[in-house]
Amino acid sequence: MNLKKIHHIAIIVSDYEVSKKFYTELLGFKVIRESFRADRGDYKLDLELDGCELELFSGKNNPKRASYPEAYGLRHLAFFVEDMDAVIKELNQKGIETEPVRTDEFTGKKMTFFRDPDGLPLELHE
Repeated sequence: MNLKKIHHIAIIVSDYEVSKKFYTELLGFKVIRESFRADRGDYKLDLELDGCELELFSGKNNPKRASYPEAYGLRHLAFFVEDMDAVIKELNQKGIETEPVRTDEFTGKKMTFFRDPDGLPLELHE
C-alpha cells in the first residue's frame, strides 16, 4: 500500500449557507466547486485550504452530534497556526468564541478549540 496523504474530509452540515459563509468568509477556505445534486436535493461544496480539501454536504434530517466532543466518528478538525494569539484575536473579532488556550500534554504546544455553526469542534494547534 502506498498511501500519500489525506485527500479530503467531509462534513454534513445543517444549514448550507451558514456553513459556507463560516468556512469561506470567516476561516478563509477557497471554493473549488459547488454542485447541486438534484437527485438528493442538496448541495456539495468542495473547499481548499493550503492543499487540503474539505467537503461540505447539506444535510436533511441528519441526527445531531451525540455529544461534545466524545462521539464515535470524527472527533475534531485541527488547524496548524504559527501565531496562536493573532489567530484567536482574529476569530474573536469575527464573533467566533474560543476556549481558553492550554498546553497539549503530548506535544507541549499551545492549543485551543472553537466550534463551527453545527457545533463541530475545531482546534487550533501551534
